[in-house]
Amino acid sequence: MSSKIYFRQGKKLNLRRVLVNLTTRFHHRVAPTHARKVAKRLLLTPERSRRQQAEPEGLIRRPIETSEGKLMTYQLGKGPTWILGHGWSGSATQFFRLMQHVAASGYTALAFDNPAHGESEGQYGHLPGFVKAFDAVLDQQTHIAGVIAHSMGGAMVLESRHPLLANKPILLVAPVLNYTENLLSTVQQSGFSMKLFHEVVGEVAAQYQYPLDTINPLARLQQHPAPVGIVHDTGDRFAAFEYSRQAGEWGHVSLVATDGLGHGRILASEPLQQAFDALVR
Repeated sequence: MSSKIYFRQGKKLNLRRVLVNLTTRFHHRVAPTHARKVAKRLLLTPERSRRQQAEPEGLIRRPIETSEGKLMTYQLGKGPTWILGHGWSGSATQFFRLMQHVAASGYTALAFDNPAHGESEGQYGHLPGFVKAFDAVLDQQTHIAGVIAHSMGGAMVLESRHPLLANKPILLVAPVLNYTENLLSTVQQSGFSMKLFHEVVGEVAAQYQYPLDTINPLARLQQHPAPVGIVHDTGDRFAAFEYSRQAGEWGHVSLVATDGLGHGRILASEPLQQAFDALVR
């Protein structure tokens, strides 16, 4: 959904929230079909990243065909492959600095743009589509060394059941481990009609056979049989640090808490590179 809704914070009642609630409820009541069409466009259309990032020397771009449309992949380095997955309204270009570090460490870094993100095809984005796209990228590999994922990409990785992930290390960056709770609360705080929201989500769930109430990244993380690293800023405004702190108490999870890096800058940070080094050791 639009980052203006997905990342909306604050519980204080305001006029904008009231107007959004009244407008969307009225629209849904008088023209339900049109309201669902508009809501789908609003809720499931990410903002494509327009940031220009200098490409690392030797980067290989390659589109791949998937059931979610053509996805753009970005490959750097040689050696065992680490897959990198971005979050909502992000793109693989956010990983360029980290990919250089992964490649310099003797690995192949393989990132991709999710459906409706970056240079990949698609009009709508949602977690079921993320998971299916991620699995399609994994299908192109014979084996992998591990996975790195940012924000909603962490939920994507944890929700996947792809056999290549079995016993593989995962590095999560600012993960949204309470995905369903976060989604519901932010939509509700925006004032958007919850009835209309559930109808749109229900259409996606029916299409992918993926009910919203079955999504639980935190529980999937607890059950993962391999080491997991988490790098998360304590002041992250978009992904609650508390759930990473909770996960950090589990024996197979190592938490690196940062301060002042926020939700995005953390991707280009030294603590993240150091966490990768620790995980591969």
